[in-house]
Amino acid sequence: MTLSEIADGVEVTSRQRDRGVAVADDTETPLADRLSDHAESLPCTPEATATLVDAYTAGRSVGDAAREAGVSPMTAAKALHRCGVAGVCPLSPTGRDVVRDWLAGRTARSEAVELTGGDEADFALATYVETHDPVDAVAEAVDAQVAGSAPLGDGLGDGGPLGDALGSTDGLR
Repeated sequence: MTLSEIADGVEVTSRQRDRGVAVADDTETPLADRLSDHAESLPCTPEATATLVDAYTAGRSVGDAAREAGVSPMTAAKALHRCGVAGVCPLSPTGRDVVRDWLAGRTARSEAVELTGGDEADFALATYVETHDPVDAVAEAVDAQVAGSAPLGDGLGDGGPLGDALGSTDGLR
């Protein structure tokens, strides 16, 4: 097939149809309302969870966000994890492997706590993270909230809404 055969029937018009701006977020609905359908999957109320997400994504610590939401820091970390927020597990990847070994029955608990280098609270939170996955629908609602409220350029990098747009440096070596 030649180029002229492909272009046969193609015509140029002088006007384009204005389709407007595509709107794909529902951030006008409060986050607590979007979380209410999943309240049984959260360790605290949807209202407290929304407060935690707002405070934590604004740059406050888990402890500060917990105080604002009126929950314990442990509950706050659990809620943020269920919301798909990365980085709330206090243990390193190696420490998390030790927790998995303990969960699988390959290591005694006292030995596992010692090997992780953390304390009882860190071990308990890491156990929760390993035994409870983020709730997909909650994570999507939180992502939409964060993306709809973040300033331009915020959230770049791993785990951010534009994280997959950043290329890897592996091919540059």
